[in-house]
Amino acid sequence: MSQFMDSLLSTVSGFSQAALVTLQLTIVSLIIASFIGLIVALMKLSNTKPLNWIANIYIGIIRGTPLIVQIMWLYFGITQIVVLSAFWAGSIALAIHSGAYIAEIFRGAIQSIDKGQMEAAESLGMTKRQAMFRIIFPQAFKRSIPPLGNQFIIGLKDSSLVAFIGITEIFNLSMSQAAATFRQLEFYTIAGVYYLILVVIFTIIVNKIEKRLDTGRA
Repeated sequence: MSQFMDSLLSTVSGFSQAALVTLQLTIVSLIIASFIGLIVALMKLSNTKPLNWIANIYIGIIRGTPLIVQIMWLYFGITQIVVLSAFWAGSIALAIHSGAYIAEIFRGAIQSIDKGQMEAAESLGMTKRQAMFRIIFPQAFKRSIPPLGNQFIIGLKDSSLVAFIGITEIFNLSMSQAAATFRQLEFYTIAGVYYLILVVIFTIIVNKIEKRLDTGRA
């Protein structure tokens, strides 16, 4: 136990920096993923069949293939088209993955709103687009907060896989330290401690947002 504490304390600086990179990766990827998710959700709800097909194919591919394969494929694919740092390529890859799940969250939330509200908005002279963004989506967003919170936490943990494209985040650093010291159990446990701290912080933030928005009355 004392050796573990020594390792934990001696690597605080390095792991704190790696945790910051993990947090940056998560926030950037989830912001991009939220925009992707909203667009894809609206495509799925559209009456235009080609848009439905594109959305369904995208979601089907993401759901049907492992995340690590997607990260590798997207990373090497993106960097062949444009010059990007590993951080941005990894963020985009994570965003494309999370976007599919966020799309389904938004779609379900939008469809849960009573159709009569859309009809009432149209009877007042609003277009469908105006009714969607002024009436339907604000309520749907409140209802989507709990599952979005879960998806954000999943996204945080999924960010560990970008270690395999060379980004020095928590898991990458733990692998490096484990390989250098041959104390694999210690350093993977330390990585788990840092991920747990970040997950707890995310959970507290999500719970506060839920209470602030009073999602139960959406």
